[in-house]
Formats: sequence, structure tokens, C-alpha cells
Amino acid sequence: MTQPDFDRIRPYRDDEVASVLDDWVTSPKLRNVVRRAGVTALFRLPLIGTFLARLWLKKQLSGVRTVDELQQVIAPWVEKLFDSTTDSVTSNGLENLSSRKPCLFLSNHRDIVTDPAVVNFLLYREGFATTRIAIGDNLTEDPLVSDLMRLNKSFIVRRNLTSPREMRDVYLTLSAYIRDSIESGHSVWLAQREGRAKDGIDVTDPAIIKMLYMSHKRDKRSLCEAIESLNLVPVAVSYEVDPCDAGKAREVEARARTGTYKKKPAEDIESIIRGITGYKGRIHVAFGKPLSGEFSSPHAVAEAVDRQILDLYRFFPVNFAAAEKLLTRGDLIALPEAIRERMPDRPEMQKAHAWLDRRMQPEPSALHPYMLGIYANPLLRHFGSDGIKIQEERENND
Repeated sequence: MTQPDFDRIRPYRDDEVASVLDDWVTSPKLRNVVRRAGVTALFRLPLIGTFLARLWLKKQLSGVRTVDELQQVIAPWVEKLFDSTTDSVTSNGLENLSSRKPCLFLSNHRDIVTDPAVVNFLLYREGFATTRIAIGDNLTEDPLVSDLMRLNKSFIVRRNLTSPREMRDVYLTLSAYIRDSIESGHSVWLAQREGRAKDGIDVTDPAIIKMLYMSHKRDKRSLCEAIESLNLVPVAVSYEVDPCDAGKAREVEARARTGTYKKKPAEDIESIIRGITGYKGRIHVAFGKPLSGEFSSPHAVAEAVDRQILDLYRFFPVNFAAAEKLLTRGDLIALPEAIRERMPDRPEMQKAHAWLDRRMQPEPSALHPYMLGIYANPLLRHFGSDGIKIQEERENND
């Protein structure tokens, strides 16, 4: 498939950067984002703050003409943002990968922007090339957000398709684009499922694997050959604190109670801002091993990804405290013995319990089990538990 077929979904090219950045500097929306992100307290001053934000943007972006130059400008911002919103950002597994061989990083998905941002931040810090990033077309409805994403190597995944023919054509183009990216030396970040895991349950959708295989299958390559050529690496991103936990709980509770949930206008944008600027505690990113071997079906590949992500997940005291609270409430049938044996020290657990109490206190009691599930479910699934009763009820209502 030739390059023009990718024009509707691809990131911006270097020759398009300058004109987009010129529009940025005069954008009131972008200046407001800079002010809200709190780059400096001066930007929050009435009247003069907007003027100062515009001058700052113009200075920062002056002379930037390529995507790589833009990412070099953005990198210190990202580092400062993680310094101010986390206690630490750590990783493991990159030492097992080659900086010369591009990867398809298939990641769990908890935050719209921070997931790929922290993966790319760690890659950049360790001397690896940053990835192209798959984003849903729901994030491109706002032209500013669309430009921000596409300048930062993001490509577009179309959603909510109804026609089987359209779905086939769209997914084949997406499959070919990801394949072309890998074969031309560009790593790719892709979520393991459409949308965030709002209940803390990370499961790979086999449809993602089917999509990845489509362009290879067209060329009569086996599934195993396709997976190996893509150099598919599972990635687990673990957050000690989820800034969007209450919002996710509201959505999951509404779906359990009514069978549906309608997003408010600009809800995705608010989630992006909250996820970026909210406190996240400790973040750990674990890079797995490239998948290899024989796979009988896309479901088998998805299960292999799930096993690695569950094994790679990093647990914090809050995960154990949430599981204890669910047990005490009666939402959890039993606590696996393996979890009891790995409980942190009681002082740490007491702090985690107190933090969860403070976190849930402003929210209606109906949301509490769902908020706890966000933190407990990764731990419960890691140790083989079926999860919490409230989760079973949710599945019956979907």
C-alpha cells in the first residue's frame, strides 16, 4: 500500500510543522491550556497571564521546523510535568530491547495521554527513538487537540464504524500503516483495547490482533510470521494513583445501573487535562519480551499479551488496601492466600486505607466499590481471583 493511502490517518510530516506551529502561537485555546497546566504561576494572573503565555509559547517554539525538534522542546516540559505530578517514574525491561530494532508496544490503557507519554518519556530518556502513537478519532474533534497529537507522532484510529465494508477497509489501512511504520524503522504504541480500562481490568481485545494481521494475511503470511515481524512487545503501565478514578467510577456505575452512559460535551478533553495535571503517585512502566512461538489464533496472541501484562504489573500498598476494603464491605468473596502473604507492612497499609477513605469521601457511596475496583482488580487478577461481585453485575448489564 502506498503512502497516499495513509494521508487521512498519518501524523504530520516535517514540512507541515512550521505552519501548524504558527497557528498555535495565536490560539487562545492553547494559551488557556498552557495557563491551566501551570507552567508558571504568572500565567494564571488575570489579563496579563494570557499575554505572557503567548510570549512564552512564541519563544519556546521559535525555530522549530521538524517533529524531532518539537519533541526536543517538549521533553523538558514533560519531565517537569512528571516531576510535579508524580513521586517517581521508573521502568524495567528496556535493557532487553535493541534501540536499532523498532517495536510494536502493545500496552494496557489507563490514561488517554499519560500512557503513551510516559512510555515515550522513558524511551527518550534511555536513548531510544520515540514511538508513533495510535489515538481514537474522538480525540480529533477539537482541532487544537488533533494538531497537538498529530505533531507528536500520533496517527488516527477511526471508531464507531457500522458498515462491514467500511470497517474492513479502515482496519486494512490501519494494519498496513502500522506494518509500514515498523518496516520503515518507526516503533508504534498501541493500546490493547479500544478505550481505557475504566474498571482496572486490563484485557487485550483479539480484534486488535486480527486488525494487525490483516495486511500480512493479504500477503499470505502466517499469523506467527506477522507477530514476529511486528516485534510485538507487551507493556504494563502501573499508576499508584489514578487522577481520573472518580470519573471512571461514575461511568462504570452508570453502565451497571442503566446499561448505558452518555459522555458530556468536552468530557474527553477534561479527562486529558485531569490525567496530565493530576497527582499520580508512583508510576512504573514494565517492558515485556517480544512475542514469539506458535500461535493458533488471534485469541491465543491476546492471551499471551495478557499473561505478560499481568506478570509485569507493579503493585502498591493502595492496591492491597483496596482489596481489603472490598472484602470488608462484602463485595469480594475471598482474598486469595497469595495476596495475604504479600501484604505490605501494616503502617503502609494503614496509610493506604486512610488515603482511600479520603479519596472516596467526597463521592456518593454508590461509587465506592467501583473506585476500589480500579485499584484492586489488577491485584486480584494477577493472583487468579475472579474479581469482585460488583464486576460480575456490571458484565451482566453490558
